[in-house]
Amino acid sequence: MAPVSDRKARSRHSLTLAGAGEGVIVQRRTSEVTRIEAAPGRSPRTFLDTNILVYADDTSDPVKQKTAAALILHHMQQRSGVVSTQVLQEYFVAVKRKFKADSARAKEKVELYAAFEVARPDLSDILAAIDLHRLHGFSYWDALVLRMAKQTGCRILLTEDMQHGREIDEVKIVNPFL
Repeated sequence: MAPVSDRKARSRHSLTLAGAGEGVIVQRRTSEVTRIEAAPGRSPRTFLDTNILVYADDTSDPVKQKTAAALILHHMQQRSGVVSTQVLQEYFVAVKRKFKADSARAKEKVELYAAFEVARPDLSDILAAIDLHRLHGFSYWDALVLRMAKQTGCRILLTEDMQHGREIDEVKIVNPFL
């Protein structure tokens, strides 16, 4: 019998970060495969939700931690990652609360993640997020993340907080932890 961590890792889907314009493949071991094409040599612009950043610090789930860290590193190297001021704020609050992180260390991580392109919502984004909330039933905060992904030209939104595989306004929602 395989160790629990090996079984756990195999039961989740695998994430293959292909190079040379082959795209990003998100695959569940059991069936579903989502393929998102990238421009040659680049990953598609990808919006990272707060939970991706938080899981990179979560030692209680090594599988999610490894996946999140690999995604962050990949999108930093490819310069294809986008976050918003909302995501950075939520990250700070979450690691302070969940991991009892030191404020100075949490601030350093926010500064590190600010190396991504940082989207700053304005009034039109807030109003559009309200419409997304009304039309699709997302929480307001998830709707604002989705709006900022769209506004920054992202084709992918990495999050575990919304319906995997759903596409809204040409942004595909991908849960890399399934």
